Order: sequence, then structure tokens, then C-alpha cells
Amino acid sequence: MIRSGLLVIILYSALISGTELTFELPDNEKQCFYEDLEEGVKFEIDFQVIAGGNYDVDCFVTDPLGNTLYEERKKQYDSFTHTTALKGVYKVCFSNEFSTFSHKTVYLDFRAGEETPLLPDMNRATALTQMESACLSIHEILKVVSDTQTWYRLREAQDRIRAEDLNDRVSFWSGGETLILFLVSLGQVLILKSFFSEKKANVATST
Repeated sequence: MIRSGLLVIILYSALISGTELTFELPDNEKQCFYEDLEEGVKFEIDFQVIAGGNYDVDCFVTDPLGNTLYEERKKQYDSFTHTTALKGVYKVCFSNEFSTFSHKTVYLDFRAGEETPLLPDMNRATALTQMESACLSIHEILKVVSDTQTWYRLREAQDRIRAEDLNDRVSFWSGGETLILFLVSLGQVLILKSFFSEKKANVATST
């Protein structure tokens, strides 16, 4: 019976409508995503900039008629929920046009549609059995685990990129300091050498 319950959860998770991706957004460019939705469909958008510049990006969401449903500028992360009033193609755009040299990496999670009941007869008037209650409990826990894992993956990616950027800066600064130290040492040697050369020239003149 437990295997059957887990099978139901796995099949249910496969039927969830959503898109989760990480994409590159070069400087001075805009990238858009399109989704064809029916009327009365609820969709949710979560995004976060995980690398590049000040970790910010412009985001716009428009309906099939071009009306702006959501517009935020220079956001590091945000969420947006909306229920469609029209049938058609909805557009989600991310813009990095305000940046002249910062390349961005953006995470996007797009979910559309209401969750269907986990069990076929879940809406019945009678109370749920112990097995059905256990399945629902496991399902809710798995959703929390999935969201937590996604959050930790984003944090790990963001921290790793920052660490690599800091390492590059430290390496560049160390190389620059080494070069400056070499040039200063070489200059001091040349200056000291010029002092002895002048003394030799003075001695030769006096004799």
C-alpha cells in the first residue's frame, strides 16, 4: 500500500505544469519567454539574479493585449502571482539594457494552473483514510523539501560565483602589487647604481 501511495505522488508531481530554468542575460540585451494560457488560469513567477553586476534586472509581464501586469526595475529577486482574464500568449521579459558591461545570470520559476487533487476522490464528503492522510502529509513535506533545496541551490550558486569573483580580484591585485614591487626595486637599484657611477666619474675628473 505504501508503494502505491508513493507512486501516486510521483505521478502527481509529473503532471504539475511549470518551467524552471537558469539563463544568461548579456549586457544591453533583453530576453522574453512566452506562455499560451487559457482564461482563468492562475500563474506564479519567481525570479532571482544569481550572478553579475549588482545582482539586479528589470522584469516585465504583459497580457495578450500588451497590457502591463507587472513591472519592476533593478530587482534582485521577486515573486508575482496573477489569474488570467484573457486567453492568449502571456509574455515575461527580463531586461539588462541599463547595464553597459555586466553580464547577468537569472533563475526563473514559472508555474501555471491550479493544483489538482492528489487523490481522485479527495473531495468526497467522507473523511480521509489513514493511508490518504499519510500520502497528503508526505506530499506537503516533499513540496517544502523541494522549495528548500531550490533555495539552497540558488544560494550556493550565488555564493560560489561571488567567491570566484573575489578570488579573481585578489589574484589580480596580488599580481599588480608584485609588478609594482618589482618596478620599485628595479628603480632603487638603478638609482643606487647612478650614485656610484657619478662618484667614479668625479674621481676620474679630479685625477
